Amino acid sequence: MALPTLESPVYELTVPSLKKKIKYRPFTVKEEKVLLMALESEDNTQIADAIRGIIESCVLKSGNKRPFKIEELATFDIEYIFLNIRARSVGEIIELILTCPDDMETDIKVSINIEDIEVQFDEEHENTIQLTDDLWIEMGYPGLDSFTTDETIDDTFSLIGKSIKRIYNEEDVWDRSTAKDDEFISFVETMNSKQFAKVQKFFDTLPSLKHTVKAKNPKTQYEFEYTIEGLSSFFA
Repeated sequence: MALPTLESPVYELTVPSLKKKIKYRPFTVKEEKVLLMALESEDNTQIADAIRGIIESCVLKSGNKRPFKIEELATFDIEYIFLNIRARSVGEIIELILTCPDDMETDIKVSINIEDIEVQFDEEHENTIQLTDDLWIEMGYPGLDSFTTDETIDDTFSLIGKSIKRIYNEEDVWDRSTAKDDEFISFVETMNSKQFAKVQKFFDTLPSLKHTVKAKNPKTQYEFEYTIEGLSSFFA
C-alpha cells in the first residue's frame, strides 16, 4: 500500500516589480536541508543556487507555465518572494539580536513579523538616465547573479555593464541584440565622473527589502531605531 500524500497549503503574493500575483507553497524539509547546507558553506554561489531551487520549486505553475523566469526577476523580487516562502515554511516571526548603539555592548532581542516587511521604493529612482544632450541609457534591475558578486571594482563595473538594457539616441539603439556585456562594460569605463554618478544614483536608490524597528536599551533606557536591509540582514 502506498504511503499517504501530504498536502501543502497554497498562498498568494504580488511580485513587486511585475505587479503580478503568484501562488506558492511552503518549502519541504528536504528543500530546507539544501538551503541550510548552502548557508553553512557561506559560499554565495551555493546560496544563490539554493534560493533559485526553492523559488522554482515552491512557486506554482499556471497550467504548464511558470509565472516568470527567475533570471528576469529583480534582486528585490527574489528577496521578497523567498522571505515570504520562508515565513510560511518556518514561521512569520524572525528574531534578531541587536547591539545597542549608545554603549555598543548591550545585546537585545527584537522580533519582526515578516508580513510587515515590504519592498521600499525611492521617489528619486529612475530607470532612464540622460548622459549627454542626445544620449540616454535605460537600466535593468540586477538579478540573481548579483548575489554572487563581490565588492571589487571590476565586479562593480561588470554589474553596471550587465544592468544596461540599451543605449540610445534619436537615431540609433544599442541593446542586447547588437552588443555584448564586454562592450557595455567598456562603455561604462569611458564615462566621466558626473555621468558615472548618475548611474551610481540608480543603484543607490534601487528598491530594496527594508524594515525599521524601534528598540530600547534596558540598561540606559536609550531609545533607537534600526533599519534592516537586504535578505541576509533578516537572518543575521
